[in-house]
Amino acid sequence: MRSIWRTLDAALLRDVLAIAAGAAVNGASFGAITVASGSPWWMPVLMSVVIFAGGAQFMAVGIVAAGGSPAAAVLAGLVLNVRHLPFGLALGDLLGRSWFGRLVGSHLLVDETVAFALAQRDPVRARTAYWACGATLFVAWNAGDLAGALVGQSIGDPGAFGLDAAFPAALLALVLPSLRDSATLRAAVLGAVVALVATPFVPAGVPVLLALVGLLALRLPVPAVRR
Repeated sequence: MRSIWRTLDAALLRDVLAIAAGAAVNGASFGAITVASGSPWWMPVLMSVVIFAGGAQFMAVGIVAAGGSPAAAVLAGLVLNVRHLPFGLALGDLLGRSWFGRLVGSHLLVDETVAFALAQRDPVRARTAYWACGATLFVAWNAGDLAGALVGQSIGDPGAFGLDAAFPAALLALVLPSLRDSATLRAAVLGAVVALVATPFVPAGVPVLLALVGLLALRLPVPAVRR
């Protein structure tokens, strides 16, 4: 592990710290909103330590806060994190051979750590980027979460500060890069339409699961345009 930190140069450290700063702000928002929505201060802190998946955490708390069942929240979070399966297959060699290293490394596997690692051509530098980014993000996210949870205890209505917009904003930020692909955009639009239509008729949280119907659009052929 010492050799990893020795290969951490100034440019990589700067990029990691920039990402960590954003994670701290998002973590503070998550902690404040969760507590202001009725949960005890330790709930978002425990979730961030044990789960450490920003998108899934935002989605789970948002579904429960809207009146959805915990089962729907857990299922939605699992579906959202299915993308981590191919990530793990692609980056398994970076986690080392020991079971403890693989366990800790798997817990730190998030979109940012994957992106930093895959951007490196040298395997040693890729491993350094993965661990440096993962460890820094974990500390920053949880520190921000704790601070936000403590502040959130004094906030009555999160909507009065515009914090309620953090749930949809965070999830939108996760999918925006993928919407550049036309097939993914079709799937997102179909899923959104299904969720909106179903919202008045089904319990909270279920429309998110029904939006998975949008995946069918990935299998639909695109009609050719005649000129």
